[in-house]
Amino acid sequence: MKRILVTGGAGFIGSHLCTRLINDGHSVICLDNYFTGDRANVWHLMNNPRFELVRHDIINPYSAEVDEIYNLACPASPIHYQYDPVKTIKTSVMGAVNMLSLGRHVNAKVLQASTSEVYGDPIVHPQKEEYWGNVNPVGIRSCYDEGKRCAETLFMDYHRQKKLKIKIIRIFNTYGPNMHPNDGRVVSNFIVQALKNEDITLYGDGSQTRSFQYVDDLVEGMVRMMNTEDSFVGPINIGNPNEFTIKQLAEKVIELTGSSSKFVFKPLPGDDPKQRQPDISLAKEKLNWEPTVQLEEGLIKTINYFKSVISRKEPVVQPSFIPLYQLK
Repeated sequence: MKRILVTGGAGFIGSHLCTRLINDGHSVICLDNYFTGDRANVWHLMNNPRFELVRHDIINPYSAEVDEIYNLACPASPIHYQYDPVKTIKTSVMGAVNMLSLGRHVNAKVLQASTSEVYGDPIVHPQKEEYWGNVNPVGIRSCYDEGKRCAETLFMDYHRQKKLKIKIIRIFNTYGPNMHPNDGRVVSNFIVQALKNEDITLYGDGSQTRSFQYVDDLVEGMVRMMNTEDSFVGPINIGNPNEFTIKQLAEKVIELTGSSSKFVFKPLPGDDPKQRQPDISLAKEKLNWEPTVQLEEGLIKTINYFKSVISRKEPVVQPSFIPLYQLK
């Protein structure tokens, strides 16, 4: 049994990771400031003696005796990370420094949840880990893109200079239960609009592509990466290489929900990538990993989750836009 710290553990991905680690027999400290995370996502773990939920913002130092750290804390959808871009980059950079410092202090292995956004609007397709990216350093998405890129740099320098055990994964578009209905991500947007028979919003002409992975596949990849030999640090792509246009995704959601929704087209947001597809050759080689849940199966599970959310009598609450640091 390991004692494991998960930052951002009450968020969409973090909550699934906490559940997996508890089910694997480990002891878990779930750290979250509830900016986009929700206690409800980990409520089923609260009575487990091996689970501890702590409200904390990782831009401030944190101390605990742990064996491993999964650093997931950072708002990941544009509507959230663009709300307070300075806070977003602080979370990526200062949060990384604090978790790396903790890892060095207690000799813990630290995994950084990076993102496919480090590739920006790629001119290489599909994206391999060796590609350095095409990122606008002064755009409206830069707080997230460049924050994550800087965090990768910090991880590599702590590894090279201070001999810290690290892992870096680059997460491609992920979906599944525990996504917030109003988080602005394309899968949750389309499903909620379709279930309510509202117009489905497509940006641009809908021809931009994405690769969608189900959250269980991602968590499996994360755990396998953490358990690799110390000499392999990454970065490594974790994503589903099956590529779809945004319009194809919308059409599939309408089909699976039986919705009467129609398309509404709006201008493409600034710096929005035109193509996004991972090359997962390295994950296959090093982790013996590839996704097992394909789009239709994963969408059905996610649609069923959102049906239960929408059918609740109480209104769906928007994520709090009052960060913890503003409440002090």
